[in-house]
Amino acid sequence: MKQYIKLFPMLALTAVMAASCADDEILPFDVAKPESIAQYEYLKNYDVLKSYVDRQAHPGFRLGGAIGANDFINKGVVYELIRTNFDEMTPGNEMKYASIVNDEGVMNFTTVTNFIEAAKEAGVTIYGHTLGWHAQQNLNYLNGLIADQVIEGEPAEPVEVEDAMFDYSTYTSYNYWNQKPEGSEASISISEEGYLHIYNPEVIDPFYAFQYHVADGIPWKSGISYNITIMAKASESTSITVAAGSWASNPGTSVNISSDWSEKVVTLSPNVDENGFIMFQTGNFAGTIDVQWIKVSHMETPMGGGDGGYCMEMFNDEEKPNVYEAQNWYTLSEPLEQGTAYTLSFMAKATSDYAPDFYLKNTSADTQYYPGGFDVITSDWKQITKNFTPEASGIDQLIFNFGTFAGTISVDDISLTAAGSSTNLIPNSDFESGNIDGWTYWTPGQYQRISEYGKGYVSGDQVVPMDPELKKDTLTWALDNWITGMMEACGGYVTAWDAANETVSGEDKDGDGIYELQNASNGDPSTNFYWTDYLGDLDYVRTIIRLARERFAEFGGNPSDLKLFINDFNLESWWDGNQKARSLVEWIRRWESDGVTKIDGIGTQMHVSLKLNENDQKAQEDAIVNMFKILAESGKLVKISELDMGVTEDAFSEGLKTEDITYDIQLKMADFYKFIIDKYFEIIPQAQQYGITQWCMTDSPADSGWRGGEPVGLWDLNYNRKPTYAGFANGLAGREIVPPYAAPDEVVTE
Repeated sequence: MKQYIKLFPMLALTAVMAASCADDEILPFDVAKPESIAQYEYLKNYDVLKSYVDRQAHPGFRLGGAIGANDFINKGVVYELIRTNFDEMTPGNEMKYASIVNDEGVMNFTTVTNFIEAAKEAGVTIYGHTLGWHAQQNLNYLNGLIADQVIEGEPAEPVEVEDAMFDYSTYTSYNYWNQKPEGSEASISISEEGYLHIYNPEVIDPFYAFQYHVADGIPWKSGISYNITIMAKASESTSITVAAGSWASNPGTSVNISSDWSEKVVTLSPNVDENGFIMFQTGNFAGTIDVQWIKVSHMETPMGGGDGGYCMEMFNDEEKPNVYEAQNWYTLSEPLEQGTAYTLSFMAKATSDYAPDFYLKNTSADTQYYPGGFDVITSDWKQITKNFTPEASGIDQLIFNFGTFAGTISVDDISLTAAGSSTNLIPNSDFESGNIDGWTYWTPGQYQRISEYGKGYVSGDQVVPMDPELKKDTLTWALDNWITGMMEACGGYVTAWDAANETVSGEDKDGDGIYELQNASNGDPSTNFYWTDYLGDLDYVRTIIRLARERFAEFGGNPSDLKLFINDFNLESWWDGNQKARSLVEWIRRWESDGVTKIDGIGTQMHVSLKLNENDQKAQEDAIVNMFKILAESGKLVKISELDMGVTEDAFSEGLKTEDITYDIQLKMADFYKFIIDKYFEIIPQAQQYGITQWCMTDSPADSGWRGGEPVGLWDLNYNRKPTYAGFANGLAGREIVPPYAAPDEVVTE
């Protein structure tokens, strides 16, 4: 059997730095090197990468590396690595929209200009990444530009809300309860005219000795003052007592009844939450009283609930033993600041009174924090406010727990703001787009939905949606501001750009064989901003191309030097027969069909993985060949824009970690790098060969957000060359420069 040896950090950064071994210089006698070191010795014989590009065979070819702009500006090891090995560099994030544009739309290009100055000094060109993208946009600013206009209305006047109406020509349940002294001839009945007729032949002491319910089944609510309007007359003017409520509470007051028909109003607050009655007490009056009708109403200031657009409904079909068994949550794009005060506010109502629990969560650490629950949500819209201060870092999720509630909780106009800021950290907060994107729940089961239209909350203000054409015009202006600022900062030095990044989705909903563009219906608008939804599938890219060319020339660039690319991933996908590559080529044809728009090139990202399953690896290699053929046939420049490589057991398994990669696997990775570069030079015509950019210089740290802990680099984390460096160099040279160390079949001790 063979025991594979793991990589040890013993190699130097470049050929110059690796020309000798310290042991050779210090020790006066030969020392046998451990096998684990000796197998990497061959890498010292390689020169810097860019030395292997045949400039006569590939005159326009640019060898690129991706780095952090600040790492290059600081002129440390990354600066030397790029300067000695590459012609061009692509910054990972520093030239993207969200890195430059703040919540007020103010742009800061300081890092960009410093980066350009350092690049000029080093003699390295820059590839711009990226002018147009749906990800890493400033959602607060862009969504604010096109937000609905709120026209504040006058304070709403209270209106009368009718709770019950009793017309005695049809209502016959008056005698629900009746009390009078034994033997008294006092009575209550409905007259031929349809009136409630009350007769008391003599005064009865005390006055409540003759009392009766004149109405029942009234839905009283605590905290509300009710107006009880009575249309009545008496045989002579008198005063009676009217009480309202239930046997739990039935406050009363006196009302004067005259000898002519007239409306009398009394105001009472029963302060109960149950169906109850209205009761007359007339023992102090000898005579007759006739009542045509009684109306129960209360005054209310309009607060919404009708024609209120949409809201989110959190529902639970049956009460569960634990509050966490029904959850709804929102994951923030950025964690909350530890120690900063925040306010969460929203409008809510429920089918019955309930106080949901509230949790904060750090999703990466899978830890929860409980800052206390909410106030009771009632059946009327009310504002719920919760102030809290995260006591831990990494909090990026807000969780509503309501497992012990059976019914529906309606939520609208959600706001999460930090102290001293008016920026709402929850983009999808008023649900007027008719969806609840960004909000989710545990499965099995479903505990949330968008309401029917008109079920949401509406204030007294008038909300005027922005016209679609005005949105398009506004965002075109914002896009122009962005591109103008970037081109001014670059001053013509950056001559190649990802004009639009990752435009094509992976869905073909209309069945025409072409994937649709990325948009809110196939993506996530809570974390992305889809310019295509507002500018249109065609005008989005056309506008970027037009503005880039105009502003590049305006700020010192030679128009003939500018190269604009459309960059995307999964063009080499074997599982769909390279449908995405074909789709991108078709979209470029559509964008250019106006006869004005010119797109210079296609960027293929190629974040690949070596498949240890030979059949899966062969399918991947065939798809790579097919992709290069499709891109070559487009006639466009072709750039491998973001090449890096991991390792998986088979087609769709998780990437292996660096510590699991044997020397033998490293040699296979080197061969795969050579295969990719060989096929690029073989299939892409010379005139279309823009270049190749290695996306990961080193292996990925374990805590990285990009392929964390995976062996994706040409160097290890200590900047020592790996066999993948040799494979990459061999591909550039078109030959095997130095034979790799051949590990023996016998067991080798480390």
